[in-house]
Amino acid sequence: MKPRDLLDTAILLVNSRKNKPRQSDLKRAISTIYYALFHELARSCANCVIGTAKKGRANRAWRQVYRSLDHGFAKSQCQNGKVTSFPQGIQDFANTFIAMQVKRHSVDYDPFAKVYKSEVLIDFASAESAIASFSASTTKDKKAFVAWVLLKDRV
Repeated sequence: MKPRDLLDTAILLVNSRKNKPRQSDLKRAISTIYYALFHELARSCANCVIGTAKKGRANRAWRQVYRSLDHGFAKSQCQNGKVTSFPQGIQDFANTFIAMQVKRHSVDYDPFAKVYKSEVLIDFASAESAIASFSASTTKDKKAFVAWVLLKDRV
């Protein structure tokens, strides 16, 4: 799952109707934006732990790490005050991840939640920026963050 493809899908949903998008399209766009962030993080987890070279990695192990990312635990770790020890780009990603997960839960589970196109476009820009900041982070910092969101702290 490519995060860029998910972001592109979110924009298609927002612009699916000429005038006013349906609430279902806007809500689906919010959910899709969150999943772009989630899959960016899952991909980074697998790449940092197993490796990026497709020829030299065990795909089964890569998939296992990718699928090991837990939504709730990752959010909890991102909310942990210790996330401030990471560089700003990773902090921005963590904060956007939290905000979009909360919004996704609202639009997916609250039948009375209302979403506005302008709000979705802001969320889209925030997610796009957060993914770019995270991607630009050093490998060392990404590996530390990946360990943070995947593994329980036993200290």
